[in-house]
Amino acid sequence: MAASEERLRILQMVEQGRLTAEEGLRLLEALAAGRRERREDTTAEASASPRWLRVRVTDLRTGKQKVNVNIPLRLVNVGVKMGARFAPELAEMDVLEVARSGVSGKLLDVENVEEGERVEIFVD
Repeated sequence: MAASEERLRILQMVEQGRLTAEEGLRLLEALAAGRRERREDTTAEASASPRWLRVRVTDLRTGKQKVNVNIPLRLVNVGVKMGARFAPELAEMDVLEVARSGVSGKLLDVENVEEGERVEIFVD
């Protein structure tokens, strides 16, 4: 339930007499304090760890980038599962653990000479 819906529900309960005004005020204050704590936790987590996973695919013959994708780390788990379908050896790579450890920079650099591509994965 979204915070605005929760506030509205508390106010409706006060209006219906199911809560006193004081009880409603305490609930609204607790709701606001919870949002502040979540925001502070998210900010601290974001500043302490990398925020983006970058995937770059370069054509070895021309040197031009074929793919340059920036993925929020929160979506990395989904990306790793999807990537494992196409490259099963990547399923063993624990990108989330590396990212949580605070490591940043290049994680993977692979050249596929047959396909003429270079794949690089970074955490920034």
